[in-house]
Amino acid sequence: MFPADERPAEPSAPRWSGSAAVPPPKPRKRAWGESAEIPPVPAPPPAPPPEQPEHRTPVDPWAGADTGGWDLPPPPPPSPTLPYPAAPSTRPYSGPPSPPVQSPAPPEPPRPTPPRVAYPAAPPPASYPVSPPPVASYPVSPPPVSRAPAPARPAPPPPPPPAPPRQRRATAPPAGPPPGQQAPRGYAPTPARKRRRWPWVLLLMLACCCGCPAYYGVPMSSQYPAEASLPAEVADLRLRDDNTSKAAAKQLEADVRKAHWLAEDTFAGVYATPAGKRVTIFGGTGFRFTPESDAEDEITRLTGQYSLGEAQVVDTGVRGRHQRCAVGRADGQDVVVCTSVDHGSIATAVFTRLSLDDSATLLGTLREQMVTTNQK
Repeated sequence: MFPADERPAEPSAPRWSGSAAVPPPKPRKRAWGESAEIPPVPAPPPAPPPEQPEHRTPVDPWAGADTGGWDLPPPPPPSPTLPYPAAPSTRPYSGPPSPPVQSPAPPEPPRPTPPRVAYPAAPPPASYPVSPPPVASYPVSPPPVSRAPAPARPAPPPPPPPAPPRQRRATAPPAGPPPGQQAPRGYAPTPARKRRRWPWVLLLMLACCCGCPAYYGVPMSSQYPAEASLPAEVADLRLRDDNTSKAAAKQLEADVRKAHWLAEDTFAGVYATPAGKRVTIFGGTGFRFTPESDAEDEITRLTGQYSLGEAQVVDTGVRGRHQRCAVGRADGQDVVVCTSVDHGSIATAVFTRLSLDDSATLLGTLREQMVTTNQK
């Protein structure tokens, strides 16, 4: 019971903070075997309640910021730039600088000559001889000598010419014994040693032995052996298969075999065009060592049969292949006879209604399609 004036003040109702009150911790129990005399560890003081949001001081987010207009001041004008200094003019280099020319020294000014002092002449006494008055003697400077300008320095002498290449002195052959002198008994005279020339001779022999066969052997190996076959069509020409053409082809093959009895194979055929042109071709295959002379012999053999004129040489552009053409007549009309011979075959053709140049070109076309080489 308390007196009326000593009644305790009623506790104020706690304000609602939104969180539950934390109860105080319970006293710690004594562990097993722990002495009862050790006082219990005092409990930590309760943590202060967290500060409520409504108790905090409000913060102005725009405090200290300039909330005026957004117009920015104009940028300062750019500072003027100075122009680059002009580069000094350069003179083209024309060799080493010449030595400076010494200018003549200026002449020295003439030194002033001291004036002569004239003493008044006193009348000498009558009893003494009269002597001339003394003359003041001063050193007289010589007249100025003008110095001649220093002579210009002479130009350096030109460099000496290069020394000629050192030539090998010719060595004299060793002197032999004097004539009529005999070697001592038991000694034979030493013969003079001759200079060897076998390396140059050997190189010349190798060039002749290897170069000549290679020059003449390549065309032979590329043109022999060869085979011939008659195609049914060549350009606008068609192979005729009638009895008259077959009989003429057999007769031509017999003539070729009789004229070239070393030929391995013979061929012959008659070609014609719808326009009336006629080409008769015949020849044979086999090795030929001298195709140029064989081409001339073939034209000579056919001269009497076709009344051929002078033969003309036609360039084939192939090394080892030679061609001759001549104009003649057969069966009352003009014909052109051309023959082409290489190391592996011979082909001769008789053309009608064609010029000599066209006949030579057509023979080359027929030969390329009829004759094939079997290179190993």
